[in-house]
Amino acid sequence: MSRQITVTLPDSSPVKAQKGETAFSIIGKISPDLQKAALAAKVDGVPVDLSFPVDGDAALQAITFDRGGAEIFWHSASHLMAQAVRRLFPDAKLAIGPAIEGGFYYDIDLSRAIAPEDLSRIEQMMQKIVDEDLEIRREELARPDAIRLYSEAGEVYKVEMLEEMEVDTVSIYRQGEFYDLCRGPHVPRTSYLKAFKLLSTAGAYWRGSEKNKMLQRIYGIAFPDKKKLESHIEFLEEAKHRDHRRLGKELDLFSIHEETGAGLVLWHPKGARLRNIIEDFWRTEHYKNGYDLVFSPHIGKSSLWQTSGHLDFYTENMYSPMDIDGQAYYTKPMNCPFHIMIYKNKGWSYRELPLRWAELGTVYRYERSGVLHGLLRVRGFTQDDAHLFCRPDQMPDEIDRVLAFCLSMLRAFGFNNFKVYLATRPPEGSVGEDSMWQAAIRVLEESVKRARIEYEVDEGGGAFYGPKIDVKIKDMLGREWQCSTIQFDFNLPERFDMTYIDSDGKKHRPYMIHRALLGSLERFIGVLIEHYGGKFPVWLAPVQLAIINVSDDEADAAENLRQRLLGLGFRPETDRREETMGYRVRDAIAKKIPYICVIGKKEISDSTVSVRKLGENKSTSITIDDLIRMMRDDVAERR
Repeated sequence: MSRQITVTLPDSSPVKAQKGETAFSIIGKISPDLQKAALAAKVDGVPVDLSFPVDGDAALQAITFDRGGAEIFWHSASHLMAQAVRRLFPDAKLAIGPAIEGGFYYDIDLSRAIAPEDLSRIEQMMQKIVDEDLEIRREELARPDAIRLYSEAGEVYKVEMLEEMEVDTVSIYRQGEFYDLCRGPHVPRTSYLKAFKLLSTAGAYWRGSEKNKMLQRIYGIAFPDKKKLESHIEFLEEAKHRDHRRLGKELDLFSIHEETGAGLVLWHPKGARLRNIIEDFWRTEHYKNGYDLVFSPHIGKSSLWQTSGHLDFYTENMYSPMDIDGQAYYTKPMNCPFHIMIYKNKGWSYRELPLRWAELGTVYRYERSGVLHGLLRVRGFTQDDAHLFCRPDQMPDEIDRVLAFCLSMLRAFGFNNFKVYLATRPPEGSVGEDSMWQAAIRVLEESVKRARIEYEVDEGGGAFYGPKIDVKIKDMLGREWQCSTIQFDFNLPERFDMTYIDSDGKKHRPYMIHRALLGSLERFIGVLIEHYGGKFPVWLAPVQLAIINVSDDEADAAENLRQRLLGLGFRPETDRREETMGYRVRDAIAKKIPYICVIGKKEISDSTVSVRKLGENKSTSITIDDLIRMMRDDVAERR
């Protein structure tokens, strides 16, 4: 019997191999360079180690760092770091060490605090292990044997995880004396992990719960070569300069206090001004695009959330109820049920559809303290929410409209690079007729194609209640951020028995579409701060112009100019502190104010002002009318 098998490559070309030949060996037949770059492989779509034996005809794809392998590389680096920690600190107990977006971390229980100088020692030990070129081997164990192995080693966190698993066998990965519980795959040898850097340490509760022990988390990054590592370190430095938490404090935009509650944002006057500019623009654009705005309360009776299904499926994200007149009320985690109740307030004819209702609705969702992160992850936030109710024949036009509206809004804020993900019906647990799913998916995909933007199909990635498209934006550093969502819902119309009277005189279900353009305002503003590095365009800047008088003799002229600009709708600010003019100019630059206007004796006598734009090194003497025209042009062009 022939032992030869056929392996099909991503371009559909076949390669002959021997039964049981490893993925690594087969990739070598395709290309020695590809074999050198490969970290793992996919066999029939399943990620496997390069040592995996291919026992029959199969589809095979090499996984490289740049093509789907970064997470595998970073997970292997987390094992490398954990092995180095164990060599240096034998009493260390290991918790979890996953790959994350932009690197990896490991949570460690250690009797002493890890000091900054310890990171250098750990890096040196990691390099020693890399130089040892240890083989990384996968082993499978019966779960009871794995529990025994980790119990004898005193690894209490691994034992806890194993005891909760509902499987017969588990896999571990060994490299030298070190082993770790892991699904894999991993790189074949420690020598693959050529360039790495440990970045920081932090505290992290075991499993994110304040009721558990505080562990020490070490963050790191790794790359296949030093050039990529150095480039990434430069990227991290730039990201640090743009960090919205630091800039939020420096520019006096917002703060978060333990006294008022973690994850709850306090907007300062300048931050509130920025937010109000965004909200005013949002409202104006929604009215232009045929939406009506609605308002809903912050709390609702438990029966509402029972009907919506939130109490059955979402309670872990909801806060404890409050008692009002013997009834349980919950702070709202979403706005949808309120909009549905507005819909149900009257009967609707097919002639009255579509309906487009939008709200800047503040919602409250529980987030573990360990994942809270400035404006990007909070517990109370305002969604730019909207719900569309339409007939089946109106779906294509409505999706085209909302997608075009979405892209135009994002472009207005300076985002021009998009990636769309189309999520289809999950294989299990979804609701709604298959014909409705197929129609909705088809409409979403055709709309994205008409918009001519890059997209990927996320097979089975939709919510249980409907398919969706997610729009991600790229910021100035090339980072992707999830903002916009267009989501069908076949669940809530059924739960709330939503109907309209069609032309046949019978009741029919409307299609319901959830839609967010900016997502959470808090998160979007955090992204905006980092995208611009705090240097907002003139139309968005909380303070557009700093007016600085050279001496007290020009104070009245400075105030008169401020009043005139205020009357024209601009946002000027005078600085009359008893500091030198140079100090006040430098302070305006530090506050990233777009225009700096200096008024001295010469300017008063010439009826001019001396103006310098942020980022320019020289001032220009112009008339006040020219200044006003220049600022108006910048605002009109959203510069």
